[in-house]
Amino acid sequence: MTTVLITGTSSGIGRAAAARLARRRDLTVYATARKLTAIADLADAGARTLPLDVTDEASMAAAVAEIESRHGQVDVLVNNAGYGEYGPIEEADLDRVRAQFETNVFGPARLTQLVLPGMRRAGHGRIVNISSMGGRLVFPGGGYYHASKYAVEAVSDALRQEVRPFGIDVTIVEPGLIRTGFEAIAGESLGTRPDGPYRDMVATVDAAMRKSYANRLLAAPPESVAAVIERAVTTPRPRTRYVVTAAAKAMVHTRRLLGGRAFDAVNRLQFR
Repeated sequence: MTTVLITGTSSGIGRAAAARLARRRDLTVYATARKLTAIADLADAGARTLPLDVTDEASMAAAVAEIESRHGQVDVLVNNAGYGEYGPIEEADLDRVRAQFETNVFGPARLTQLVLPGMRRAGHGRIVNISSMGGRLVFPGGGYYHASKYAVEAVSDALRQEVRPFGIDVTIVEPGLIRTGFEAIAGESLGTRPDGPYRDMVATVDAAMRKSYANRLLAAPPESVAAVIERAVTTPRPRTRYVVTAAAKAMVHTRRLLGGRAFDAVNRLQFR
């Protein structure tokens, strides 16, 4: 049996992935969240549950130690926990920016460090990092969130080359717009100064986000990402990257083709 540890399974993509993978007979899935009460139903669905806070060293170490005591090692780590806070670069509260990086970057990095010795001893392993199309392109208002996802991309690319000699694969999953409530959390953090110089930009970005997430042609359910995570976890030879949703693939490709100035111009039209 392959052991899979998934972070951030209390909602959204993580919950959908845990539920989907728990149905497989060849996987032992550990669903984790800060509060076990939030994922009790995943235990009923076949997953094993553990408390895990990716901003707490002791919590991460305890979860990995528990799995290793039962199975020898974590075979697959899915670093899913993360969130987005938006706001102008100038006005953002840097303590909140640091908190976002703790969850989106440093927590997954530390958890990766904790599972790698066991993977190396076993001679195999797989790390699936959930990034975003926002790790490949940037929209106004989301600079610090995008920066955290760019960091995930960079760490993943370096790690993949470093651990390949030990039989370990590293894969990045880059969702586009997914209906998880992301826009509500990001939108709440946008209004840092209602009377500030960026108030018009903030209002425009907030409205554009809510409209885009409400569009069924642009935004997909979390189950669509869960299906890709399953592929990344189980396929014999995973890709380095999986972009999820046709709209996300189009935007990433457009950004690559247009270059910086032209993509800025497209954003000005969208967020004017």
